[in-house]
Amino acid sequence: MNPTSAAVAGAVTFLWLGMVLAISFLEAPLKFRAPGVTVPVGLGIGRIVFRALNLAETVLAVLVLAAVSVGGPPAAILALGAVAAVTLAGQLLFVRPRLNRRSDAVLAGEDPALRRSRAHLYYVALELVKVAALLALGCAVLATTA
Repeated sequence: MNPTSAAVAGAVTFLWLGMVLAISFLEAPLKFRAPGVTVPVGLGIGRIVFRALNLAETVLAVLVLAAVSVGGPPAAILALGAVAAVTLAGQLLFVRPRLNRRSDAVLAGEDPALRRSRAHLYYVALELVKVAALLALGCAVLATTA
């Protein structure tokens, strides 16, 4: 892989990884522990934060895939980039709509305990897959520069 493409792909990959770790695994669960934050308020904040995160992730995914594609990468790097991008697409196309419907119902006054949803579990599982793919991709890209 050429050095410029590897440097860009590595930097953008680790930026993307850091954003996912900070928002999904730090901010999201902690906001509900803050004093005075009710479930509806937390959901409202979460929707705004995750909309922004997912937009940023989409841009970063395009940048990573572009940098990797033009750099003459090994097949493993292409595969890891594809796993990260496809996982993000799955979250956006299949899981986020279910989460949005659920949060709409709660924000409209429905008791969250009345109708449990597994959508959050699917989202977290996909986040774990994406984190693993991004970590492996970042390391693999860095290894091509050594």
